[in-house]
Amino acid sequence: MNIQAHENLKSTIWEIANRLRGPYRPPQYRLVMLPIVVLRRLDCVLEPTKNAVLKQYEKLAAQNMPESAMERLLGRAADPKRKHPLYNTSPFTFDRLLGDSENIAPNLVSYINGFSPSARAIFERFKFTDQIEKLDASNRLFTIIKAMADVNLHPNRIDNLQMGYLFEHLVMRFNEQANEEAGDHFTPREVIRLMANLVYTGEQDVYTPGIFRTIYDPACGTGGMLSESEKFILGQNDRAELALFGQEYNDESWAICCSDMLIKDEDTSSIVLGDTLGDGKTRDGFEGKQFHYLLANPPFGVEWKDQQKVVEKEHKELGFAGRFGVGLPAINDGSLLFLQHMISKMHPYKEGDENAVGSKIAIVFNGSPLFSGDAGSGPSNIRRWIIENDWLDAIVALPDQLFYNTGIFTYVWLVTNRKAPKRRGKVQLIDGTRFFKRMTKSLNNKRNQINDDQIHHLTRIYGNGQDGETAEVRINGGTETRTVSRIFENREFGFLKVTVERPLRMNFEATAERIVRLDGQSAFVSLATSKRRKDDKAAAREIEEGRAQQEAIRAALATLEAKGRYMDREVFEADLDRAAKRAGVKIPAPVKKAIFAALGERDPDAKECLDSKGRPEPDSELRDTENIPLPKAFEMPKAFLEAVGKPENAAQKGAKLPMFFGPDKPNEDLATAMQPAIDAYMAREVLPHLADAWVDYDKTKVGYEIPINRHFYVYKPPRPLDEIETDITALEGEIAGLLKGLVA
Repeated sequence: MNIQAHENLKSTIWEIANRLRGPYRPPQYRLVMLPIVVLRRLDCVLEPTKNAVLKQYEKLAAQNMPESAMERLLGRAADPKRKHPLYNTSPFTFDRLLGDSENIAPNLVSYINGFSPSARAIFERFKFTDQIEKLDASNRLFTIIKAMADVNLHPNRIDNLQMGYLFEHLVMRFNEQANEEAGDHFTPREVIRLMANLVYTGEQDVYTPGIFRTIYDPACGTGGMLSESEKFILGQNDRAELALFGQEYNDESWAICCSDMLIKDEDTSSIVLGDTLGDGKTRDGFEGKQFHYLLANPPFGVEWKDQQKVVEKEHKELGFAGRFGVGLPAINDGSLLFLQHMISKMHPYKEGDENAVGSKIAIVFNGSPLFSGDAGSGPSNIRRWIIENDWLDAIVALPDQLFYNTGIFTYVWLVTNRKAPKRRGKVQLIDGTRFFKRMTKSLNNKRNQINDDQIHHLTRIYGNGQDGETAEVRINGGTETRTVSRIFENREFGFLKVTVERPLRMNFEATAERIVRLDGQSAFVSLATSKRRKDDKAAAREIEEGRAQQEAIRAALATLEAKGRYMDREVFEADLDRAAKRAGVKIPAPVKKAIFAALGERDPDAKECLDSKGRPEPDSELRDTENIPLPKAFEMPKAFLEAVGKPENAAQKGAKLPMFFGPDKPNEDLATAMQPAIDAYMAREVLPHLADAWVDYDKTKVGYEIPINRHFYVYKPPRPLDEIETDITALEGEIAGLLKGLVA
């Protein structure tokens, strides 16, 4: 692609867009410029065969042939080689529209209505006819059409790649003008090229002449992922048969994608308009369909409240028969919903079965899906499900400031159900954060880019699959050798979150100061209340009786003041019961707990408080948790293996821990199997410091996280103190000199 020519084209289009200023604000330019660029592109494509189409149309119309029957014949007249008809039956072109300036508005509407059905649908989604009247009324329509007529967008001059870059630039500029949020960003083409290189690495079948493969993007935007994948494969196997599928919820992006597909003679019906997750009005456009390769850059860091009702219903009613059986992420980030959706569309794979081809996924995320959510939460459970099923193949950390509308770090996840033998049971982490080139001119938040050499280098690192592979990278203006590839066993990303309890130890004293605290205890206060709303006398009587009971309890407690401080709750309780009996007052269990809370204070020297079964009562304030790495080996409970073997639990076969995917309960099998590992950890790490601690096994949970940054962190010690002191002294001298100059 001629870079200078492309820059000139971008400048020309934006200069034309600026002519809309006045009746349109800059964020509204997209309403006109996106459809008119598509219209001019189609105009250039169809102009050479325009007369042939009109001649055929007149002939068919004279025969009173219905439009549906004309479509195939008119398509052949426009281009006999095309599979999908593209033509226009109106007498107009851009040049001919300019010949009748007085009627340019109705003629332009007629021109748009003259397109073949698939092309006409594109402009219906653009809603461009709604803008024609406004453009004409503001005396801008003729000016814009005349300016665009001078721009040659024929595919022989501007290929599909360059056209994609042009739309990329326009969408980016319009989003910038509209101050779009970070989640609604356009994927830079070098990121798409990297994803294509990664996802097709090791895929020998796709390079077989005549092979048929399907490619799918559930959030396809303007179609960059699909186009780049197609280009990558056909560039190495021009005899491959590829079918592209996508879904997009934004009307404009869908229309741009379809126009690109239409010009390339692809089937636009395979690009579905609607919400992939489901918003109540639209839904997954490919229910029950599976694909060989799936690529996506879904919105990340964006709430999914609009889809919440549909998604939660599918989760509850269909379970693992649907897309979201394992769990749901937090409502403020729906990224993992898209990955679950894509996994549901993988072809099944079984070793040795020639008909089971499997699938491979490449998806871009921000950092949240790596570690968000505590053990047992939706995001953690989703990660566990993916990793234990051995679908997570690799994660590549990308540089920051790579996207137009957000400067955050991003990550490419590679997920597949047919790993190569040497990669099974493992996950490769790749640090690509230093693989970038600084741009000479930034584009909004995009200040970095990945060049082709860096893409090939990262692809080789992934293909090598070696632990500890190093590379020379630039850091702070210098060059260092850094580890850029790490290999981990799947289990290394999992951990047990155990709850460590310590006994409650309290002293008790019936001083006036502590007895007053009873007035802050709800159970004690409620003694002097009544629920009889309709009988005032009965209510007053109950309140009075309650107050008398309160006074009797206070008096009974006061008799214990002389006993001093109790260091054993059991002894205090016995004396309390005797005092109450002497006073003839009955103390309900909730009130007794209130007395313990008011008259007690935590005291590490006091005896342990025991429950009714003689077991130490845990102190909620001293409760803590420990994250324990999963053991390398443990005995899987027989009962769990039998449960997993049942047909109704087929979705649980991938579980490597004795607990079903999804909810964190029941966990009895997990606690039983992991007790030796937990006890060993406690004996080694906790009990030497806290001898009275114990584990509440019933609260044990499983967590999974992928701390990729931690694994590539390189510690650099601070400079010696004398160097720092010397620098400070020098700075103080400079400051003193400056101050002296000011005073003088």
